[in-house]
Amino acid sequence: MQKDFDRWNESKKIIHSVKTNKVYHERHIWWCSLGVNIGFEQDGSGLDYLRPVLILKGLSLQTCLIVPLTSSNQKHKLRIPVGLIAEKEASAILSQIRVVDTKRFVEKIGFLTPEIFEQVRKAVRDFL
Repeated sequence: MQKDFDRWNESKKIIHSVKTNKVYHERHIWWCSLGVNIGFEQDGSGLDYLRPVLILKGLSLQTCLIVPLTSSNQKHKLRIPVGLIAEKEASAILSQIRVVDTKRFVEKIGFLTPEIFEQVRKAVRDFL
C-alpha cells in the first residue's frame, strides 16, 4: 500500500504550530492524529490521520504515554480488549505504546472504567 507521507507532513506542520496543549488525564480516550508511519507502526486514518488512543500516563503538561486502539478483532496476546469505543469493540495494541505531544489530540471521546484500565496497566507491566 502506498502511503502519502507528503500530505501527512503538511498536516504535521499545522499540528506543530498549535500554541496550546490539551488537558488530559489517565484513562481518557482521545482521537489522536497519529499520522502516516513507517512499516508496521500504527497509522491514523482518514483525512486527519486519526486513531483512538488511551492515555496510560501523563509525563508533563505537553506529553503523555499512549496506547493506540484498534477495532480489528484479530486475537493476539498484545491486544487487550477494552470494550466499546466510538461504537466499535476495541482493543489496546500494547506493541504500539509511544509518547505523543498533546497537540496531536483532536477530541476526547471517552474514558475506561478503573477496572478495565487496571487490566490494561497490568498487561503493560507484564509486557515490559
